[in-house]
Amino acid sequence: MHVPGFLAIAAMAGALAAQEVVPLVQTSSEAKPAAEPDHKSFVIENGTRIPLSMVNSVSTKTTGEGDRVYLETTFPIAVNGKIVIPAGSYVLGTVTESKRPGKVKGRGEFRLRFDSLMLPNGVTRDFRAQVAGLDGRATEDLDKKEGTIRSEGNKSGDARTIGETATTGAAVGGLAGIGRAPALGAGIGAAAGATAALIGILVTRGPDAVLAKGTTVEMVLDRQLIYDEGELNFSNLPPHYGSSDGGGPLPSRKTQGVSRRFP
Repeated sequence: MHVPGFLAIAAMAGALAAQEVVPLVQTSSEAKPAAEPDHKSFVIENGTRIPLSMVNSVSTKTTGEGDRVYLETTFPIAVNGKIVIPAGSYVLGTVTESKRPGKVKGRGEFRLRFDSLMLPNGVTRDFRAQVAGLDGRATEDLDKKEGTIRSEGNKSGDARTIGETATTGAAVGGLAGIGRAPALGAGIGAAAGATAALIGILVTRGPDAVLAKGTTVEMVLDRQLIYDEGELNFSNLPPHYGSSDGGGPLPSRKTQGVSRRFP
């Protein structure tokens, strides 16, 4: 047998065998399934509305710029069937502006900014958000564009006070004028009563803007909140008892159930 020719044939056979093996290895590698990710992320989108309940009260009479506001969520927020923000999570806010009502005109107003949200397990996210809605029982007005909360106006209440006091003055004046000039006495009494009521209104401030403890407000997020699955473990947490539980706010009309009395 010719040895060099045999070696050449053996080398060619080895090369062909190697070429056949390589595709088999590549095919096996491509068929291997991709590794599953170690964790999942849950995204709460920008613009999501979250209902909150006031834990403390805010009033233009006692609250100033920079004061803290404490709230808690009242309804769970879920993403893809997973509760991401449970009810009872904590929200911290700040009063950024506060102005008391004037004595002749103007209404009390303040601005409220939300700064952070802490889940019941302590996981915290910072953000900036504003008020998007108020409890239907509250009488304050919300300027959604500016995020300003204003007290109600009271022009009708002032007019009613003047009318009631004038009527009382007329009755007293009429009694004082019996036997002499009852009509004149009633007119003088009505004028005196109306004047006294007007003076009282001019020296009295209008109603303050108030969000009472238990008031429901709505927060709208200005950015995404992203949580990893490992941050959303709420097992073994103690039962939650709402610190803002209560009957909610009452109308803040300064004339509700009360009439001004002037001598």
